[in-house]
Amino acid sequence: MELSVLLEYSWVLLLLIVLEGLLSADNALVLAIMVKHLPEEQRKKALFYGLAGAFVFRFASLFVISFLVNVWQIQAIGALYLLFIAINHIFRKVAVNKGKEKNKEIQEKKQSGFWGTVFKVELADIAFAVDSILAAVALAVTLPNTNLPQIGGLDGGKFLVIFAGGVIGLLIMRFAANFFVKLLHSKPGLEIAAFLIVGWVGVKLSVYTLSHPQLAILPEGFAKSPEWKITFYAVLVLIALGGWFLSKEKKELPSAEKSNENV
Repeated sequence: MELSVLLEYSWVLLLLIVLEGLLSADNALVLAIMVKHLPEEQRKKALFYGLAGAFVFRFASLFVISFLVNVWQIQAIGALYLLFIAINHIFRKVAVNKGKEKNKEIQEKKQSGFWGTVFKVELADIAFAVDSILAAVALAVTLPNTNLPQIGGLDGGKFLVIFAGGVIGLLIMRFAANFFVKLLHSKPGLEIAAFLIVGWVGVKLSVYTLSHPQLAILPEGFAKSPEWKITFYAVLVLIALGGWFLSKEKKELPSAEKSNENV
């Protein structure tokens, strides 16, 4: 593999690790809140089943998407989905935040038993898996091909980068989520920045879709052109820096986030 290709793959993998870290922290916090009403032993079991389910669903999502990634209709759906979850999350975070406490009180009155909670955790894992894999595919799909054999419909190098990003996300969710939760609390703007990045990745997948030979709305080579790549990464870095430097720092963790330490 040429040095320039290796550097490009390494850069995308680094981006995936950072993005997976922020998204996995948010996911881990959701799971911690979902299981916090259970006794400690059952809570650990529910989170273990959740982690196992997350691995299965992420691998299954990657394997399915690898066969469909070159279908422009699937690319379009993926792009719209990434844009939707980004806009939806930011809207709920910014505009609906005032009703959060009331919603928590209602949710606490409707707590499930052990297996009911496990079922809800697995459903959440499916949503997290689709979010994660689609974002990873959108980042990796314009990478240059390698000499590795294809896996599904993807170049082997792209498949391995996406798979590595997904596995690292799971490891972060299990072992380093508390660090990222604290980071998100001390720098709350990073959570919005993470979902702005997801939305921007959705824009990237949209550009890739519009460059598809069967649509040809944009020139076929535009999505892989140096000009678009430089623009994409420049905006991505600006979003990340904005999330970091424009955040108002907080010091104390709320009790709900402290419960994530057991994830």
